[in-house]
Amino acid sequence: MSVVGLFAMSACKKDDVKAIEAIESEMASGTWRITRYIDSGNDETSNYTGYNFTFSSSGTLTATNGTTSYGGTWSVTDSNSNDDSEDDVDFNIYLSATGNFEDLNDDWDISSHSSSSLSLIDVSGGNGGTDELVFTKN
Repeated sequence: MSVVGLFAMSACKKDDVKAIEAIESEMASGTWRITRYIDSGNDETSNYTGYNFTFSSSGTLTATNGTTSYGGTWSVTDSNSNDDSEDDVDFNIYLSATGNFEDLNDDWDISSHSSSSLSLIDVSGGNGGTDELVFTKN
């Protein structure tokens, strides 16, 4: 478990702690690719074709296509809302890149996860559109 994840769990509900631990473990295993990215209704999945994402257990994130690499951080945290759903848990991405990869930087709500897939959503601030991001394990 990452240090950030451990710190965030100090104020979490028990169910959220289990969800955070499961997602951290799932994502820190192997490499992942983006199989869906919808930005306010526009399918932009092809912007990430050929990139593999590695989520290390220490909280670092790397996106590489063999030629170009981008680094950053990731974490799973409790959003501290009052309900008891998985929507309380956020998947946070920060890549130190511009353009298409900067679009991934956000605190995403987790809609579903398994050992081979992570589905995320975010309601855009300005226009109220919904963004969708899906990582699938290679």
